[in-house]
Parts: sequence; structure tokens; C-alpha cells
Amino acid sequence: MDAVLEMEHVSRTHGRGRRAVHALRDVHTRLYPHALTAVTGPSGSGKSTFLLCAAGLDRPTSGTVRLAGREVSAMRERELTRLRRARIGFVFQSFNLLPTLTAQENVLLPLRLDGRRRDPARARRMLALVGLDGRADARPGELSGGQQQRVAIARALITEPDVVFADEPTGALDQETAAEVLGLLRDAVGSYGATVVVVTHDPAVAARADRVLRLADGRLARDTARVAA
Repeated sequence: MDAVLEMEHVSRTHGRGRRAVHALRDVHTRLYPHALTAVTGPSGSGKSTFLLCAAGLDRPTSGTVRLAGREVSAMRERELTRLRRARIGFVFQSFNLLPTLTAQENVLLPLRLDGRRRDPARARRMLALVGLDGRADARPGELSGGQQQRVAIARALITEPDVVFADEPTGALDQETAAEVLGLLRDAVGSYGATVVVVTHDPAVAARADRVLRLADGRLARDTARVAA
């Protein structure tokens, strides 16, 4: 099976000389379809930098990042932007929904930004799949935190991306709601064959992942596969 995401000897250094901070150090890994990978580690271990480099939001100081066979680390910014809109989904701890748009409009936003056809009926189906049937016209302020995260997941999946990156997606939620959101991300793997990468401090998330990458001091300290890739 071909890897969806490849990181080959990726390092990211901020600053120079004695003040240099080595956020990532020679990280080498491959992620495959139909799997949920949890990226864990203590604060300052490099988790956020891992996500930023993997998603093309930051450029590594050295090494190569490939998404679906394309070298992300060598792309120009405009090409990177198009790639992120078309091939990558994002879910954030703070939801990042536009407050003036309805749930349906928020879900359709990636298609709008990418200049693609927007199908309201499809957006409503996506919202129904994440448990928000009948809430398409609600604005974020009218939804609970868990419901807003459900909208964010529907938005991440609407483009049928190669990879969904989730940055602490359960961090702002209570335990019960967090479990429901994690279940939706697991469903994205099973129903859509998605590759989901979750950066998390939550041991419950890591416990339900197919694979766990543990970072320490910017290095990949442990790679544990819970099921065969």
C-alpha cells in the first residue's frame, strides 16, 4: 500500500547559533490510508511543528515532505494553498468556524475557496452524518462546543481529502463529548478510508488510534502500530 504522507529526515530549527531551537530532529515516517494516527508527547516535544510541516503550513529546515506522492516541501506558496484546499482537511481545538455563516455555509466554505461547485444538499448530508440533521441553518453561536466541532469535522471531510489533520480536537470538550468527536474521526477512517492524524495530549485518543507516534525533544521516540498498516 502506497503511503499518503511521507516525511523523510525532516528537521525544523528556529533561530541560529546558541539560540537555535530544534523543534524537529530528523523525523522519518510514513502514514498510510485507512488509519488514525495519534501524535503524542509532552509540551515542547515537537507535536505542533510536526503537524505544521506535514500539512505544508511550515517548511522544514531540511528533509522532505510528500503528500500523495507530491513533494510539499518544494512547492511555492500559491501551489501549496491550492493543495491544502483540495487535498487536506483541518480540525482545530478552537473549531475555527466563521460566526456569521450558518453550519451549512461553514461546511461548504472549503469548496467556495477552491472555486468548486457548492452543493447545499451534500452539505446537509454531511451534517446529518455527524449528528446535526436539521441544524444546517444554525450559526456557531447557537451550537454547543461539541456541535461546533461536528461542523468542523463535516467541513474537513467535504472535499474528500487525502489527509485530515486534527490539532487537539477534543481539548476544549468534556469527556463524553470528546468521546463522541473521537468516534466521528474513527468513522471517517472506516467510512471514507481517510488518513486521520490527531495531535493530542489525551490518552483516550491515543488508546483508540491505529498507530501512535510519540515525540520527545523533537525526535520520533516511539512508533507503535496497533493494527497492521
